[in-house]
Amino acid sequence: MNYIKLSIYTLLFAVLLVSCKQHEDARRPISRASGSFMKKSVDRNKKLIADEENVIKKIIKSNPKVKYYATRKGYWLSYDERNLNETQTPRKGDIAYFNLEVKDMKGNVIYSEADLGPQTYYVDKQEIMMGLRDGIKLMRKNETVTFLFPSHIAYGYHGDNKKIGPNESLICTVTLRNFVPDPAAPKTAVPATQTPTVQTAAPTTSGQTPKPVAAKPAAVKPAVQTKKDTINP
Repeated sequence: MNYIKLSIYTLLFAVLLVSCKQHEDARRPISRASGSFMKKSVDRNKKLIADEENVIKKIIKSNPKVKYYATRKGYWLSYDERNLNETQTPRKGDIAYFNLEVKDMKGNVIYSEADLGPQTYYVDKQEIMMGLRDGIKLMRKNETVTFLFPSHIAYGYHGDNKKIGPNESLICTVTLRNFVPDPAAPKTAVPATQTPTVQTAAPTTSGQTPKPVAAKPAAVKPAVQTKKDTINP
């Protein structure tokens, strides 16, 4: 009887061991397939970006009279109307008022200014197209700029679920009419200017009234210019 029990336990242990081994072996191809899929996905995205950039470069090359500037964020721009009299550009929290026209890479209008109407944007506080989010901060008041956006900084692989398709590069023409600080934003209190103290000289031995000694004015440090996130055309 003990021999039979021992045989049964040995058999069950062997079946359990083989089952675990097969389960472990069955999982390995999934892991390898997953890594292979990720690599193919990355390679596909790189090729997509390269193809879109080649199309944009052909557009730039076909318009030699138009000066395009490459930006650090991977898109290009040209000035239709430039305003060199202004120096300020929109900053985080400002309210920007602009008009927008959107075209495909063949120049066909997807959304006209009339379709979209006047646009209001709280800079860096609203969700808008990534390219516009950055591009508006390069503009001055009353400037009109044409942007060439690859799809990865436009509406990406899903489009806008309306007229803009997946992985579609866009030509966006923006006119920045104005921008102002947000009136609802809390204002930073400016400390009041301190009144310089007046030092009194020690009394003289002759009994004369001592004259007040004026405090030396504090040295004023030169202001440090803040670097702007902009291009240098």
